[in-house]
Amino acid sequence: MAELSEQIRVLVVDDDALVRAGLTMILAGAGDVEIVGEAADGSEAERAVTEHQPDVVLMDIRMPGIDGLAATEIVRARDDPPEVIVLTTFDTDDHVLSALRAGASGFLLKDTPPADLLRAIRAVAAGEPILSPTITRRLIQHATANEAGERRRHARDQLGLLSEREREVAVAIGRGKSNAEISRELYMSIATVKAHVSRLLEKLQFNNRVQIALLAHDAGEA
Repeated sequence: MAELSEQIRVLVVDDDALVRAGLTMILAGAGDVEIVGEAADGSEAERAVTEHQPDVVLMDIRMPGIDGLAATEIVRARDDPPEVIVLTTFDTDDHVLSALRAGASGFLLKDTPPADLLRAIRAVAAGEPILSPTITRRLIQHATANEAGERRRHARDQLGLLSEREREVAVAIGRGKSNAEISRELYMSIATVKAHVSRLLEKLQFNNRVQIALLAHDAGEA
């Protein structure tokens, strides 16, 4: 996670040179964002992360060789991994949900306005995923009924491992609540909420709260 007083180091990964150039041009005008490198596919992305140590990776899904889904899994499995924002056309990218399960902090449409792109980068660098409950539900609807049923059974088994309080926090995260909102809703301090989130990540072997939110949705709790 980037310190808010420092520049946010961003790596752009896309097989289209024009898209990379466009994103680089957009982000170059922000004083708190530094483009540290570019990559054209997943294999280049892994090397670029090692070389440049970015805080945030803008990751295209559809690329030759190692695609964005596989690259997200690889990058997020690293020690002290960067945050990943998936770039997508949504209607045609069926693997966005899988990328989020792999640890991406959210996704953006490729035609996202520059101001929204910058806000998203700043948010994930500060540890706040960019995934609304509405978007989560739309993504989950892409799955088949059989897949959804199996995921629901698995998700409910996982929630069964949690204490009642941990489960309440997980469900609140699934409803898109911030730590401050969970604090008010469940009558606990923000520090206590953060401690519960940390325990949830450890118990469930997740690496960000987006995965907690998806679990709550899979279980039918959010």
